[in-house]
Amino acid sequence: MYLITKWFGTFICDKKEIQNKILFPKDENKIAKRLLKIDDNEILSEENKIAKGKKVIVSEKRLQRIGDYLPLDPFFKNFEIKPEDYGFSENLLQKATLIVTKKRIDEKLASEDLQVVQMVNALDDLIQTSNLLSERLDAWSVIPTPKEKIKPLQKAFSTVHDEIKSLEKQIDYDMKIIAPNISKIGGPLIGARLISLAGGLERLAIMPASTIQILGAEKALFRYKKEGGKPPKHGVIFQHSYINRSARNTRGKIARILSTKISIAAKADAFTKRDISQELKEDLEKRIKEIKNL
Repeated sequence: MYLITKWFGTFICDKKEIQNKILFPKDENKIAKRLLKIDDNEILSEENKIAKGKKVIVSEKRLQRIGDYLPLDPFFKNFEIKPEDYGFSENLLQKATLIVTKKRIDEKLASEDLQVVQMVNALDDLIQTSNLLSERLDAWSVIPTPKEKIKPLQKAFSTVHDEIKSLEKQIDYDMKIIAPNISKIGGPLIGARLISLAGGLERLAIMPASTIQILGAEKALFRYKKEGGKPPKHGVIFQHSYINRSARNTRGKIARILSTKISIAAKADAFTKRDISQELKEDLEKRIKEIKNL
């Protein structure tokens, strides 16, 4: 007996005809779910059920746990099972395939935004190392020292500095693919830091703008809650030129507007994949201009 699984069902056959079958539901989402499992080398519940108690021959390596794996058996090449014979259309397959493709793209993007988190963490480690090496070089340089003694430290500092620039360039490149709207509104590096602080792109997308506004200012926020005083008006986004180059009395308002636009941009990058950066930027610049003219 042979076990054959198609996109629309699983079949038990002898050398001449189908002996038993379990058809999948005529629903693109349910078919997509099964296609994803097959793609992940899982055995379907329908396959386990139809093959139970039978000695079957299979052509897929993932099925060798429930049958004899003989992919070169001529039967698999010659025996044909048509979806239309069971009321399944090519249109249904296309819809299911689109769902599978979207799911795989989303998984890939999810993986990529977590790579951004790791790159930001690595960048911070390199910056900290660079600062330590710089301080050590400054302290050493005030003492008369032969060049050959200080040269290894200078070389290490230069290497770390080059790696920082290289990593920043990679983050810039990746962010423009993973989060194009955030990159154009907040800048690739600021956007990457926000994603890192949030723990991922989707987590950033579901955060309220007020939280995004103070991401990176957690210590100041904790101090405010514990000791009182003034709450922080901005965190990482203070690095944006719209804020740090503005007058002090306008920074809070600009930070609120910028964080609102970044929040919208994050939702577009995480969920709709639409490029809305131009309209966001135009409105952002208009609002900032109004604030500065008050």
